[in-house]
Formats: sequence, structure tokens, C-alpha cells
Amino acid sequence: MLMLEKIVSLPDTSGVYQYFNVQNRLLYVGKAKNLKNRVKSYWRFTPHLQPNPTLSFRITKMLSETVRLEYIVTATESDALILENSLIKQLKPKYNILLRDDKTYPYIYIDEGEEFPRFDITRKVIKGKKIRYFGPFASGATELLDTIYEIFPLVQKKSCIKGKKACLFYQIGRCKAPCEGKISKEEYEHIITEATKSISKRSILIDKLSQRMLFLAQNERFEEAMVMRDRIEVIKKLTLDSNVDFATDDNYDIFAIRSNASRGVIVKIFMRDGKVISSDFDYFNISEIYDEDEAYKQLLLDFYNKDIAQKRDILVAKEFEDMEMIEELLNASSTKKITLSNPKKGKKFKLLELAITNGDELLHQDKHQPSMEESLAHLLELSNMPYVVEVFDNSHMSGQGIVGGMVSWSNQAWQKSHYRHYNLSSFDEYAQMREMITRRIESFDKLSPPDLWIIDGGETLLKLVDTLLGNVGVYIDLVAIAKEKIDAKAHRAKGSARDIIYTKNSKFELKPSDKRLQWIQHKRDEAHRWAVTFHRKQKRADDLQSELLSKKGMGKATIKRLLDYFGSFDAIKNASFEELEIATNSKIAKIITSSNGMDNVTKI
Repeated sequence: MLMLEKIVSLPDTSGVYQYFNVQNRLLYVGKAKNLKNRVKSYWRFTPHLQPNPTLSFRITKMLSETVRLEYIVTATESDALILENSLIKQLKPKYNILLRDDKTYPYIYIDEGEEFPRFDITRKVIKGKKIRYFGPFASGATELLDTIYEIFPLVQKKSCIKGKKACLFYQIGRCKAPCEGKISKEEYEHIITEATKSISKRSILIDKLSQRMLFLAQNERFEEAMVMRDRIEVIKKLTLDSNVDFATDDNYDIFAIRSNASRGVIVKIFMRDGKVISSDFDYFNISEIYDEDEAYKQLLLDFYNKDIAQKRDILVAKEFEDMEMIEELLNASSTKKITLSNPKKGKKFKLLELAITNGDELLHQDKHQPSMEESLAHLLELSNMPYVVEVFDNSHMSGQGIVGGMVSWSNQAWQKSHYRHYNLSSFDEYAQMREMITRRIESFDKLSPPDLWIIDGGETLLKLVDTLLGNVGVYIDLVAIAKEKIDAKAHRAKGSARDIIYTKNSKFELKPSDKRLQWIQHKRDEAHRWAVTFHRKQKRADDLQSELLSKKGMGKATIKRLLDYFGSFDAIKNASFEELEIATNSKIAKIITSSNGMDNVTKI
């Protein structure tokens, strides 16, 4: 899905959004009360997607690098704020400068293992068997803690118990002086229980604060009454429990599969040390033999095909057949303890709800477009839906540094691990494409053929590729894209010629605003970028090698003759004396084959 389409189809819910660049590097993480409104505020639609000119230079620069948007839906705005903070700390995005320190949102905690425990604030998980946490709190933690100590007569300071003598807090009724034994452990535990209950049921605190505010107002202590009023408002807005931060050192891998009649999506969420640190998703197509139980089994076996480095709890959104057997298989192949479960309640269930909610949203978003793949398949009369696409382009400069590039697209994202570079020896575009496609065909046993090939070129190259595939008995849908010809030449001056799409049977001249054309252009442009980047690298290496040969007494004409004959510096380096002598003369052959002739010429 293109950026523009994804922005338009964003939900009106709270969540976290992430911007990525063309290298798939995370640029920025942000939170939003309303994802659609927040993300749209970054852009102008006139009619192409452009950064909002009213934004700062730093944000505009970040948006100019952005090519992909992802997001995670959360249950509350507070969860979005906490998740944003966690992701920034873990992933350190390039443009999130202000939040890349080690600070996290605070928790209120109590160590119930102490004889007379008290509540306090921490930003880190503290080791202890009987420590209980509340939060984290994006705001209001201090106000809540102050209210607890104002309403309940608890030990007010850590040093109180050590003092063994009642202090001022006892005299004003804010403490029961356990330091002097004026209250039993059982009575104190009852106060702790009531205080703990008031954190979960904040209406208790609000009622007591309201009574206090009324008393102060009636006694004309208006400034103190206003403090109570403000504190009531803060506590009303508090979100106590977070679905993305558990204040534990637990590690969870969460998996949910959601599907409709034609499409499915796998959502993966990862929690480390009690914090959600990342998420991922993959779309897939529903076939007639689709079985959700089998899908879960295959998902887990594929995902955990290597030893797991740390203890892991795996949560799945469905209790599927042979679940115990899968757990045994995973444990058999791992040195760490693995548990597999489908929780029905509690915090673990909340994590599954988060995954399910995001899965449903991704399916809804996928439906929002009548499927670009379906639209293209219908327009171009393709035999298969173009879910997996490979795109080819080549690049050179006056016959130097001739290279080809292939990029791969599937699951609505670039698959960088499947990108390929090709050093080419041919000098005309036709032969270069034949060489590149032939080498790709030879690798089908290592990387399966895709649904669609897009060729940067016209009808002639399309027919060539079709013939090469026919020779090996493989069928792949083919599309070529090329600039229209003006005065018998493909005119490439910016804006002066339109892109034409070719298939084996038809030719399409679509408007520049047509989403289907833009989809193909988007793929073509990435292949071009990939090929040109490699060409520049190759050109620099070739220039260096030419310079090294020049230092050995060879002129440009001789170097060109060698390249014309052998095709590359590698071939020159590996040629025999006899071959070099045929291409040039015995003097040059001796220089190249001598012990120091080409030793410094780097191999590409």
C-alpha cells in the first residue's frame, strides 16, 4: 500500500505511528490520540503527498526521507504515550532526539515483604519477591502518591521506622507511629489494604478529596481547596493499568492470526523485560484449504527454527489442535524453557487483545483499497495476483560499470534480503537484459519465481524476457514500463514524456494520477535506485583500477581495448598470457601477468 493510501485509511483511534526511510531504518516514533488526524497534520495533499510547509526544518527533512508508515493501535492514549516512550528507548529512532535518554515513566510500588510497608515511586523494576507495582503513569503519579499519604495514616518516610520515636506526622494524625508500637502489624496491614484498594478504585480517593475540598472551602481556606480541586482532576484522568508495560522482567512473544474470506494477517508483538518493544505483521492469501490451526502450527515452527536464547512465554490468540505437541517440539530444540499458552484473562490476555485489535485493523485497512493487486490483475489481464513482484533495471555510463539490479516486493513491503546485483559484460541494453534474466532463471532453485516481473524497458525487452522464460518452460506474468517515444526516441526529460505500460498483448497509457501506474512506477523507481547505487560503486572501483593500470604504462585506448575484449577487470586479471597477447600485444601481456602487474587491482 502506498503512503498516501495508508494515511487516508488510518483509524480514528489512539496509537503509535512509525516513519521509515528507503533503507528500512526507523526515523521517528510518535504517539497520537487520533492516528488519522495526527499523521495527516504532517502532510499536504496537492495532489501528491508533500510535507506540510508550516512544520520545522527538522521535521520537514525527516518527512522528505520517509517512504513507509507503520502504526500500532492502543486501547488508550496513555498506552500510546507509554509505548512511544518504550519504542524510542529501545529502537533509538534518528529524529527522536529528546526522548532517547534512559528515563521511563514512573510506577508506584510497595514492598509487601517489609514489616510496615509504604508506597513509593520508581522508574525501574526493583528486584524483590513481594513487590507490587501500579502504573506506569504518563502523568499524575506524584499527585496520586501525595493523596494516599494525606488520606491514609501510613509510614510517611523511609527513616521513620528507624527513628524508634514518634514524629510530627503522628502528632498531626498522618501516621499511627508503628515505630513506638502504637499500632499492631495486623491493624497496619488493614490500612495498607484500604490504601491499595483506593489506587484501583480511585472513586474512593476522589470522594475523600472532595470532602476535604468542601471542608477547606467552608473554612475559607480557598487556596488549599483549589489544590484539592486540581488534584481531583489529575486523579480522574489517571489510567492505572497499561497493556504495553507490565513492570516485570517477563519476556512474551504474542501471535494473532486474523482472516476474512480472501485475506489473512499475522500479527507479532514482542515484550521484553515487561515492555512492548516491537511489532510486525504479514499478510497472506486465503486458499480453499486454509486451516487456522495449521496456520498457527506452521507459524510457530517457522518462526522458532533456531535455538531461543532466553526463556520465553509464547502467547497465541487461539487454542489450536496439537498445541502441547508444538510446545514439546519447541522445547526439544531449545536450551531455554518455553511455554505456549492461550490466556483467557489477566494481563497476558490484554496483550492478546492488543494483537487481535491490530490484526482486525490491518484487515480492515487491507479491504479499504479494492486491492491494488486485484485492480492491476484485472487491468493488465494477469494470470496471478501480483503479491510477489520482482523488478529489473540496468545502469552504466558510456559502457563503463555495466551492472543490473533486481528488487523484490512481497507482503506489501520491500524484501531487501532478496535484492540482487549483477555485474554484466554485454554492451547493449538487449544483451544486458538477456544476461541478467538468464542468471535469474538459473537461480530459481534457490529463490522461487515470483507472481510478476516488471521490466524497465519497452516491448522489445518484454518479448525477449517472454522468450527466455518460454525456453525453460516457466510462466511468469510480465509487464514492461518505458517512456513514450518522441521523435523516435524515448525522451527522458523530466515531465516531458509519459510512462507507457506494456504487456504481452496490450499497451496502456494511463494518466499520471492513476494509482495503478503509480504503483508500477514506485516499483520501477526502486529498481532504478538500486541499480544506479551499485553502478556508482562499481564505477568508482573501475576508475581506481584504470588508474592503477595507467601507472603501469597503459594508455586509455589500451585499457578500453582490454575491457572491450574481456568485458571486465576481473576477466582481465584472470586471463592467460596468450589471451592477453591476442587482445593487445606481448608487452602489455607481460605487464599484466607479471607478479606485480595487477596485484593491486581489486577484485569486484
